[in-house]
Amino acid sequence: MPDPSKGKHHFLHIDDFTTDELRAMLDTALMSKEKLRERDETFKPFAGKTMAMIFTKPSMRTRVSFETGFYRLGGHAIYLDPNSIQLGSREPTEDIARVLSRYNDIIMARLFDHQDVIDLAEYSSVPVINGLTDYNHPCQIMADILTIKEHFGRYEDLKIVYVGDGNNIVHSWLRLANRFKLDFVCACPEGYEPDAATCDLVRANGVSNLTISHDPMEAVKGADVIYTDVWASMGQKEEAAARKKAFQGFTVDAKMMAAAGPQCKFMHCLPAERGIECTGEVVESAASIIFDEAENRMHAQNGVMLHALGCI
Repeated sequence: MPDPSKGKHHFLHIDDFTTDELRAMLDTALMSKEKLRERDETFKPFAGKTMAMIFTKPSMRTRVSFETGFYRLGGHAIYLDPNSIQLGSREPTEDIARVLSRYNDIIMARLFDHQDVIDLAEYSSVPVINGLTDYNHPCQIMADILTIKEHFGRYEDLKIVYVGDGNNIVHSWLRLANRFKLDFVCACPEGYEPDAATCDLVRANGVSNLTISHDPMEAVKGADVIYTDVWASMGQKEEAAARKKAFQGFTVDAKMMAAAGPQCKFMHCLPAERGIECTGEVVESAASIIFDEAENRMHAQNGVMLHALGCI
């Protein structure tokens, strides 16, 4: 994959940062979360600041979590939908980056092509936050590990089993595994493995243990977390029928949770297709922490942005 852009103020890949830097962002997220829960109206570190939010790939959670979080900390966020900002087609990405940098203090982008976020960061004079690309989703995984810390009391020495497609969520988990010591297992059908170069990076780094499995029931044994996502992401819906056939046996259900053990929690980045990659029974079970996870998108992103802008 492309090397990260110059300047640590951008947030493009989790492992662009040291373990200590990531811990600092997560600690800041927890501090900010407490301030918001207390309704501390004196805590407005983004006062007078604006954020441009570029969306070529629509999302309810990403828009609401970024916009609400930035507003509640005193700033103003501007939503740019796919028709308003036709990245790279109506106007070159490098021009958009330079113009938005003149107007705003920070840019968040949720895009299809990963190269687009690299290019935005290359030409932007303000921090660029990766809100998702087809390659990775670092803000989601920051929210995930924050949620895990709240439930397990630690960031490391956990068995995380992802069941499903080796997609952008898995790639960000792998990048996190370059910094936090994890036993990470991707249980997927043959042909749906995560990016080989990213897997090689984790193995070469040696911080975490990585396993690719094609037997989900075996893979989940002893898991602290079973994590899943939709089998066909946005832009893959024409493959939904073929994927549904290929992923038979990979639905996270009560039997799979039981195979993991009573300690296991269930996570999903949402939206969930109940009855496909997971059952409604698991979603609504006591083991499910998916709504804590969804809430923490806002808090984790606030932690990332506070560090990107040097507010903390």
